[in-house]
Amino acid sequence: MKPAAFEYVRPETLSEAVEALDHDDAKIIAGGQSLVPMMNFRLVQPERLVDINRIAELSQIEKTETGIRIGALVRHAEAAQSELLADHLPIIREAMAHVAHVAIRNRGTIAGSLCHADPSAEWPLLVTLLDGEIEILGGDGPRTAEPDEFFLAPLVTDIEETELVTSIHLPLPDAPCGMAFDEVAQRAGDFAVVAAGAVVRVEDGQFAEVRLGLGGVFDTSVRATALEEALTGQPATAEAIEAALPLAIEDLEPNDDLHASAAYRLSLVPVLARRVLTRAMSEATA
Repeated sequence: MKPAAFEYVRPETLSEAVEALDHDDAKIIAGGQSLVPMMNFRLVQPERLVDINRIAELSQIEKTETGIRIGALVRHAEAAQSELLADHLPIIREAMAHVAHVAIRNRGTIAGSLCHADPSAEWPLLVTLLDGEIEILGGDGPRTAEPDEFFLAPLVTDIEETELVTSIHLPLPDAPCGMAFDEVAQRAGDFAVVAAGAVVRVEDGQFAEVRLGLGGVFDTSVRATALEEALTGQPATAEAIEAALPLAIEDLEPNDDLHASAAYRLSLVPVLARRVLTRAMSEATA
């Protein structure tokens, strides 16, 4: 099918974009990997499309005093190729290898993935795992949102139709950490059945900090806080990880769907948790 008729606006500045969004039924288009198919099937029929691709400041990856800011228009492939991200947050490059296929990685944007808010997608999981902030601009000015404030439910976010995501800010770890990411999908390029990411810091042979993020097992990406707390302060060993794995599924209630049953998703969580925690621990102690 073809989309319904719409007005097309192509602003060149953020202020122009915010002004263009002040319309009864306007949608932002950047990569278009989610929006265009829905328009073609007429699941959504916006009256106005606001194309933000000419706003150069949204395509930057830059280091700040406390972390790294990644612009909304940065493509998945650009994030994978960034030496700055590879040096400071190598888990991003590892995760980008799992994002769909080459054509989509070349076109799809970070903000598009975040705003689409698929609970199995890589970027929502990364922002949750890395304690990132989502930076938003609207008619009332800029604001920031934590992941647990921004992601409300599957495909639902706390962003008004007159606002746009401008960037994400990811704080850098205070000390060297090991990081790892992995996921299981039905086929290469499909959305993850379950995804997992880990950040581990080891001091004096003990887990000084442990983060484990999970995707595909809840309405939004989540942190396995019970496991994180149990491992912190324990000896950094495979045995300690193994003993804590049952805590990774604590309070998880995934849904059955066409891709996997809830029971299968739960069975994958300890497997992926073991993989990413072990690899992150090995990197942290190398």
